[in-house]
Amino acid sequence: MECNQFAYLEVIKQQFNHFKERAEEAIEQLTEQQLHWKPNEESNSIAIIIQHLHGNMSSRWVDFFTSDGEKQTRKRGMEFIDQHFTKESLMARWHQGWELLFNVINNLKEEDLGKTITIRNKSLSVLHAIQIEIAHISYHLGQMMYIGKQIKNLDWKILSIPKG
Repeated sequence: MECNQFAYLEVIKQQFNHFKERAEEAIEQLTEQQLHWKPNEESNSIAIIIQHLHGNMSSRWVDFFTSDGEKQTRKRGMEFIDQHFTKESLMARWHQGWELLFNVINNLKEEDLGKTITIRNKSLSVLHAIQIEIAHISYHLGQMMYIGKQIKNLDWKILSIPKG
């Protein structure tokens, strides 16, 4: 397969879809109470991770080309305090964040990848910003899977290739 920017755009769309679907399969296995469970005070619950990803996506992907990706209206510190949202409310935030991300990603053109955007007053290429978001979401997806496995133990439905 020829490696070009169009192919890259298709790969990142697939990757983001995979992250979203995998996380939703994990969330589906858990009750509302379990979404708010955390192993200790320094850890985040899945609910907190959802709040954080919503805040991140709302900041990064709104006015993507025209404003700093770290919006002054963002209250990042509050994202790490459990707001005790219901599972339904958490999922609404989850879907809203992904809608914002996909609205930009699905409308990108090859020539957009080399354009410059700003995050925290730092100039980055669109390509670099996307890579940062892939790493960020992947990091938190791993946390969500680990927490889910801690809660469900042997009742956890494996979401990747099973052992053996």
